[in-house]
Amino acid sequence: MDTATRVFSVRDVVTESESETDPKPEPEPEDDPAEAPEAGEGGGRSGAAEDAEQSEEPAAEEAWDARDARDADDAEDGEKPATDAKADAGTADAPEPGAKAKAKTAEPKGPETETPGSEAPKAGVDAETEASEAEAEPAVDRPTAVFKKPRPAVDQPTTMLKLGGAAKDAAKDGAKAAPKPGEGGEGKGGAKPAPKPAESEAERTSKFVALKPLDAPKPESAVPAVPKAEPTAPTARTTPAARPGFERTTQQPLPPKPPLDLLAELTNTPPPPETPLRTTMRRVKIWTPLVLLLLVVFAVVQALRPLPAPALALTAKDTYAFDGGTLSLPWPDEGQGWMDVQGVGAMGRFGAQKPVAIGSVAKTMTSYIILRDHPLKVGQEGPKIQIDPTAEKEGGYDKGGESTLNTVKAGDFLTEKQALSAVMIPSANNIARLLARWDAGSEAAFVKKMNDTAKELGMTNTTYTDPSGLKETTVSTAEDQVKLGNQVVQNPALVAITSAASWTDPSGKNWPNWNELPYRMGAIGIKTGSTTAAGGNLLFAARKKVGGETVTVVGAILGQHKNPILGTANAVSKTALEAAKKALTSAKILKKGDVVGYVDDKLGGHTPVVVTEDVTAVGWAGSRVKLSFAADQVPHSAKAGTKVGTLTVGEGGAGGAIKVPVALRQDLGEPDFLAKLTRIS
Repeated sequence: MDTATRVFSVRDVVTESESETDPKPEPEPEDDPAEAPEAGEGGGRSGAAEDAEQSEEPAAEEAWDARDARDADDAEDGEKPATDAKADAGTADAPEPGAKAKAKTAEPKGPETETPGSEAPKAGVDAETEASEAEAEPAVDRPTAVFKKPRPAVDQPTTMLKLGGAAKDAAKDGAKAAPKPGEGGEGKGGAKPAPKPAESEAERTSKFVALKPLDAPKPESAVPAVPKAEPTAPTARTTPAARPGFERTTQQPLPPKPPLDLLAELTNTPPPPETPLRTTMRRVKIWTPLVLLLLVVFAVVQALRPLPAPALALTAKDTYAFDGGTLSLPWPDEGQGWMDVQGVGAMGRFGAQKPVAIGSVAKTMTSYIILRDHPLKVGQEGPKIQIDPTAEKEGGYDKGGESTLNTVKAGDFLTEKQALSAVMIPSANNIARLLARWDAGSEAAFVKKMNDTAKELGMTNTTYTDPSGLKETTVSTAEDQVKLGNQVVQNPALVAITSAASWTDPSGKNWPNWNELPYRMGAIGIKTGSTTAAGGNLLFAARKKVGGETVTVVGAILGQHKNPILGTANAVSKTALEAAKKALTSAKILKKGDVVGYVDDKLGGHTPVVVTEDVTAVGWAGSRVKLSFAADQVPHSAKAGTKVGTLTVGEGGAGGAIKVPVALRQDLGEPDFLAKLTRIS
């Protein structure tokens, strides 16, 4: 044990001093009864103490550290038998576990002198006193009270001395105590010091003050040594605590408790019993905030979503029917024909619509492509085109009955308008081929353009094989040619050429128009065509003002073989055109301010729209006119009277359809919050 924790009494100090100052202690046999008083604690009970010590040595070595083992080894050393015996006896007589040792007191440095007669009384007193103490005092904790070898004196701050036991030690030991230095001794003629007062039972007991935590296992108490008694078995000891450096067991955290159990533990209140009603209420309390949060998020998203684009919806009838029976036009006995009112629809037809040779009517497509690729305004001449040797050469084919412009020479120039006039009025084949080479680089490339354009216009029964139409392989139908005629009459520059009765070339020669309808009835074109295989053919057009609207009638009659074939084609075309113009009529189908539809905001809101003027439809007896809406950029909100679209009466794709603006009858507002909130798509 560390010297800092040793607590001594004065009696122990005196005893140890006597043992040390005795020059030659004589060992006494253990079984001599006459010497028992002299041995006192060191002799009378030394045998029993040593037997108990030997029986407990293995257990002490397992429980205590190397310092205790070293003390145990010192106890077996035979250097100072008297001192060891006295220490063993003192251990057995220790009054309580707190008294671990007895403090040393100051001894005279001179040799101790004793009278021979004083030894016997001293031994007797010690034997009686210690025997009585051994019976009265409880066993002392052996590991903290057994001292096998006296330790050197420790400094005052770490040693606790109880001086009250000095008198008692003096009474027991007699005159063994040596005088202090300076007071004199036997050698110096001084008298012996007075015996110390006897130490009381309470004062004799020392108290152990622990300087380390009291977490070490409690050592077993030593059994009081009784002369010639068997040592008691050691009591069970507590397992020593884990020392620093050893691995400690880590406590694993418990899984989290349910919220209700945790709340009950914190409030020291057990959770209420589970019932269906309580379960339902708890679920309501948990889910209600979540549902409300989701509803708020949903409402915000719905309110901020982009609004769908409004659209116009027609509430009026989508068609208007004119009174009367079916119109019957005066058609010729042969061939095929088709009559169409631009923007309204087909007025009549006759014959099978099968592809047939069309002759120079093919030049209509040639002129249409030239003006499309090289547009002109009315009165413009356009770029100059040089006459090449081929055009000059082909100009002489007129001698063989072919239509040509024979007044041009190689190196001459024709303007675009002059060239188009030569193609559409005198039907010059050599100039049609010249324009094809000028536009596409070759006649074959231009022919490809002709066929591609025919497909774009929906002329599904038409095939072009040359720019002039002279070849019999260039075929079409009356219906397909009327489709092309509807596009031609929308080009003012081309109409200005085809509606002329004649044309004068650069040389001054006047060429009459093979189409007689312009100067006979005010027709605006379009083109004649005749060959032996094709017969007489005519694509024509005329305009008429009906009900304040200008209406264009386009027709075609093919396959007239009565001689003169071209004269026959002009005659039957004139008859059919006059009948068609006469059959045209008009009717007011809507008045200004009539509701014809509404603006649909796509969220359930409808704002009515009205026509801004009277609507007149053009037709004939038994015809039906189609009505449709064409929406402008409809806003989400606008004032009343804002134009939002156009009402189209007739075929929307045709140029002759009647178009009337429509506007809001009342203010247009954005959808309300409820409409935004409840929208799905």
